[in-house]
Amino acid sequence: MKPIWIVDDDQSIRFVLEKALLREDLPTRSFTNTREVLAALEAANDDEMQGPQVLVSDIRMPGGSGLDLLDKIKAKHPGLPVIIMTAFSDLDSAVSAFQGGAFEYLPKPFDLPRAVELIRRAVDESQREEVSEERMQAAPEMLGQAPAMQDVFRAIGRLSQSNVTVLITGESGSGKELVARALHKHSPRANGPFVAINTAAIPKDLLESELFGHERGAFTGAQTMRRGRFEQAEGGTLFLDEIGDMPFDLQTRLLRVLSDGHFYRVGGHNAVKANVRVIAATHQDLEQRVKQGGFREDLFHRLNVIRLRLPALRERKEDVPSLARHFLQQSAKQLGVEPKRISESALARLAGFNFPGNVRQLENICHWLTVMAPAQLIEAKDLPPEVLDAESTPAAALAAVAPVAAPPLVQPGAAAVAAPLADEASPAEGAPMPAGLAPATEGAAVPAAAAAWEQGLQAEAQALLMAGRHDVWDVLTQRVESQLIRTALGFTRGRRIEAAQKLGIGRNTITRKISELGLDDA
Repeated sequence: MKPIWIVDDDQSIRFVLEKALLREDLPTRSFTNTREVLAALEAANDDEMQGPQVLVSDIRMPGGSGLDLLDKIKAKHPGLPVIIMTAFSDLDSAVSAFQGGAFEYLPKPFDLPRAVELIRRAVDESQREEVSEERMQAAPEMLGQAPAMQDVFRAIGRLSQSNVTVLITGESGSGKELVARALHKHSPRANGPFVAINTAAIPKDLLESELFGHERGAFTGAQTMRRGRFEQAEGGTLFLDEIGDMPFDLQTRLLRVLSDGHFYRVGGHNAVKANVRVIAATHQDLEQRVKQGGFREDLFHRLNVIRLRLPALRERKEDVPSLARHFLQQSAKQLGVEPKRISESALARLAGFNFPGNVRQLENICHWLTVMAPAQLIEAKDLPPEVLDAESTPAAALAAVAPVAAPPLVQPGAAAVAAPLADEASPAEGAPMPAGLAPATEGAAVPAAAAAWEQGLQAEAQALLMAGRHDVWDVLTQRVESQLIRTALGFTRGRRIEAAQKLGIGRNTITRKISELGLDDA
């Protein structure tokens, strides 16, 4: 990893940060003034790995201001996270320059664990941006020869000189974000940032701050001002994924931004102008959501200026061979191994599969084959059980990779235990025991294939890691917690206190988890 650059004329500050980051296995490089930093950046242009991952700078230093340094860095390295260290007396001047692009502010004197946590967050953000840019540059934008995909490509071409709002519809896993990125890349805003946010993945009480930012003191824990996604996307494109799940009260705020181009940070009193193109996506029927009262009709019409429907993979099966070969090449590159070839018989079997998880499911299968297939040539018999068993047990194949916004918890190879993990309904009394579980003894169901389940979980984690995700812990933990709570509630026929006792957690914990995970109807 590239080093964290620390800029401060105070030797004690540099020493404390260096030692704290070293304990976290984060390399550092220190400077005493802005001139040294600018000279080092010029030298690093010839060798990108010598540049900084994150830059932490004081404001007041001999020979140049940290805010001047911020302006110069953002002009040449707009994606580099910069954390400004400031004494409380400097906070007003720092806040006034916030739109210069600082990632965050660190007031002095600072709490060392909080400083390390903030730097770690900036590192994660930097690495996510690097992975995203690398993918956009290295991989083809989109693949597809099917007529339905050609219609999508033509629409992207027609919209290439437009800043119009676009609504992308399609099933989960069909590639809606890829279409959004293509629209951005071929638009007049291509040189600006592309910022994506999944509105369904962020808790309701945090989503407003995530979108619009917050002022210092707006709520407990808001120690500094923070820019939201609208400000981060200034001059570029903001992609709102799963817009159908946006809370109703926030829909009103979004409508205001789309209507007059201004918004207020949480706790703020000054309007902020938003120069952002909005692209939204959903797998839901928004017209039906409007009729049900779950989505504002006026917001729907604001978003539905141009609608692009992305076909499911089963509607473009002629694209399966080229997509499979591409994903096998991609997986091999990520793992640093020789790409595997796939036989015509295996491709034919894949093309006959319905892919309930769409392109995402095919990508996961190719990751799995790269790791698990025994030979360099993949034969039909090497395909995962969810594909091989599709004709005989279609229900199990559907359960193996459920069409949900998050990747499936159980990867190919764990079909035996996929059903109980992917089941979204609470089991009714007298219902048959899910596949993969032995009959209950003394009120407890005993897993019959624990090893297979662990292998499936390991494969899922591997696939997410290879995909460049930085939220693997959160994704898998939320899926596991959700299924544990659903299963316990089904077992206790909805009695929450009893379910909490069975799981070994507190009553308040299960209530909080049900709310956080959106299980209120469970």
